[in-house]
Amino acid sequence: MSIKVSLQATETPTASGKVAVYAEVNTHRKTAVTVGILFIIGTVAGVLSGLITLPILSAPDYLREVAANESQIVAGALLILVMGFPLAMIPVMMFPIFKKYNEPLALGAVVFRGVLEAVTYIVIALCYLSLIAVGQELVRAGAADALYFQALGDLLKQAVYWTEHILALVFTIGALMLYWLFYKTKLIPGWLALWGFMGAILYFAAAVANMLDPQHLPLSLGVKWGYLMIPLAIQEMFFALWLIVKGFNRAAIFSV
Repeated sequence: MSIKVSLQATETPTASGKVAVYAEVNTHRKTAVTVGILFIIGTVAGVLSGLITLPILSAPDYLREVAANESQIVAGALLILVMGFPLAMIPVMMFPIFKKYNEPLALGAVVFRGVLEAVTYIVIALCYLSLIAVGQELVRAGAADALYFQALGDLLKQAVYWTEHILALVFTIGALMLYWLFYKTKLIPGWLALWGFMGAILYFAAAVANMLDPQHLPLSLGVKWGYLMIPLAIQEMFFALWLIVKGFNRAAIFSV
């Protein structure tokens, strides 16, 4: 009888241990897939927002175009939020894992890639929505007041321009933290994490160079300094698919 009890006592922790390991692996798998999906949702929403709004905002008489296409600007603003909030959730999802390795750095990623990035997206969306009111007032205004509303519209466009640059800086600082954590924890292949880290450095350089450029060109892929943004843009989509298909390195999960 005592032998039987003893055997049961030995087997129970082993069985419960296996269940705990399986549960943790399953949780991390879900986290990896969720993070990958959030990357894709954010990127697709951002591209759609640009396709909808850029032709209107780049028109010579853009305020009248904004007033005439209010629904498109509203949709573009909503898509900016759809882009911003999923992307801001990525460091939040990763925080419970990363804090085991380096809690201050994990918290920094939440602040930069999460909170501050979300705030800048909200500012851009508010500027877009404010342009609708300015455009409508311009249409109703006489020739004497038109210049006032035109100046106000230009101010809002400049606010969007510079906020996008601040967003790029905040985004890349957060990305540097995230990819360094991914590299050190070995949750993903080292080459993939380093690709993201180096891409973030180039992205940061593109934003700074564009801010100092007297031409004040749009901070966009393929536009002068925007070519420096391409490596990170490609990496993040590849990274998202990797997380969905492969997930995290199982051996690294239990060593973090």
